[in-house]
Amino acid sequence: MAADLDGTTGTEAARKVVTHDRATGSAGLAIGSGSRLTRIAVRAALLLGVLVSLFPFYWLVVMASGTTEDIYSYPPKLVPDPHLLDNMGRVLDTVDFFGSLLNTVAVAVVGTALVLFFDSLAAFAFAKYEFPGKRFLFGTLLVTYMIPAQLSLVPQFVTMAEFGWAGSLKALIIPGAANAFGIFWMRQYAQNSLPDELLDAGRIDGAGFFRLYWQVALPLFRPALAFLGIFTFIGLWNDYIWPLVVMINPDKVTLQVALANLNMLYNADYALVMAGALMSVIPLIVVFLIGARHFLRDLAAGATKM
Repeated sequence: MAADLDGTTGTEAARKVVTHDRATGSAGLAIGSGSRLTRIAVRAALLLGVLVSLFPFYWLVVMASGTTEDIYSYPPKLVPDPHLLDNMGRVLDTVDFFGSLLNTVAVAVVGTALVLFFDSLAAFAFAKYEFPGKRFLFGTLLVTYMIPAQLSLVPQFVTMAEFGWAGSLKALIIPGAANAFGIFWMRQYAQNSLPDELLDAGRIDGAGFFRLYWQVALPLFRPALAFLGIFTFIGLWNDYIWPLVVMINPDKVTLQVALANLNMLYNADYALVMAGALMSVIPLIVVFLIGARHFLRDLAAGATKM
């Protein structure tokens, strides 16, 4: 049998090739198995995180569907009782749920729209324009963000009383039409997502400040606006201290203030309170699902274009 140049026969070379292929195949199988186990572990961890996140909402349903005695029972019940609709009916009989819900929807929707407009407009100016006092104004804005909101309750109430707005929904909407967090968040996003070349091209076409903001900046701001909208809407929906202070008219209270009346001082019906909390959180879940879907879609579209 003829020998190769390195002194090995053809049979020995073939044997080496077969051995190498088997070793390579075994290594590839081991790597593939490891990757599959990693994917299974990651999905199991994500599933566990989802279950842990959803458990508080499930537990809220369980408590809202039972009685106060069931809440204090041991071991606790993990299955909902059939009293959920009865407890919801008692909530409707105890407080003006739909009236306060309408007030809360008006405050949350209008307030969120104003925050998105003014915060994005101010952030666009801070991020892409130079003007006298820019750094000083932005620094002052950040200082106001560090001041606790509780310190401004008294002067803010006095201001609303001087305007004649105390007890009206304007006192809940106008003071929060812009906030430091939203301007800071949108400014940081605008600096990284809005190229100066797009603005220069718009200026060449004769676009002014508001046209650049509306037609160039806003379409790129959608992911940040979705997050800010969800954050602001939830904050306005769950706000309790300021509506409790300024809404001196009991017929125009918001939902959180109305639900607080369910918690009696000496005879607290916690099943009734939980039923009211469940009824108030359902619109929030709907808004979050809608906003999160647009938020994730815009992020995926932006990542595809990069």
